[in-house]
Amino acid sequence: MKLIVGIGGVTNGGKTTLTDSLLRALANCCVIHQDDFYKPQDQIAVGEDGFKQWDVLESLDMAAMLDTVQAWLSSPQKFARAHGVGVQPEASDTHILLLEGFLLYSYKPLVDLHSRRYFLTIPYEECKWRRSTRNYTVPDPPGLFDGHVWPMYWKYRQEMEANGVEVVYLDGMKSREELFREVLEDIQNSLLNCSQEELPAPAPACPARPQGRGHGCGHRTARPAASQPDTV
Repeated sequence: MKLIVGIGGVTNGGKTTLTDSLLRALANCCVIHQDDFYKPQDQIAVGEDGFKQWDVLESLDMAAMLDTVQAWLSSPQKFARAHGVGVQPEASDTHILLLEGFLLYSYKPLVDLHSRRYFLTIPYEECKWRRSTRNYTVPDPPGLFDGHVWPMYWKYRQEMEANGVEVVYLDGMKSREELFREVLEDIQNSLLNCSQEELPAPAPACPARPQGRGHGCGHRTARPAASQPDTV
């Protein structure tokens, strides 16, 4: 059984923290970070807004990221060994890949591979404050957040919703532990349901047992948040 789980959403929303916690908790689990596929700095264009376009899809080598995901799909065991992840014998038939990044759901060939998609959100003021406390290899120039980062976040989020991409929205204002427990339980339920679906069908004389919430390996229907920017 293979499960690809996306941890996407707004910048500084808690994606990496949540991903790291899940990576430690889940057996036979590997991770791919979208940030590792940025093109060289001299290939990042300057946009009409006057800023380097770090927060647009074209600044990422998404074909290379897709190839890496395909390598995991072709042999999760080999991929795990190559990345220092030990395969646990008691769960050798189950393999999980976490994809973490802010534009995971804007590249259709990758979108279609996800088993679960999570999307972290936080309000404008909180996001701006968190961003100001981070130290980046390439420091943010003055005005970047309001002039580029936040507008691009809403542009891609609205496109995602308009394209009908199903995600489970997560409130990034919750505690790290609460978010971790919520997502871990959801993933574990998904794995359980997938395992049940792989069992032989019951004999006709036996009534089918109703399944719990989160049927199957697909997505829990999530009511999209209103596609309006948080108040600035």
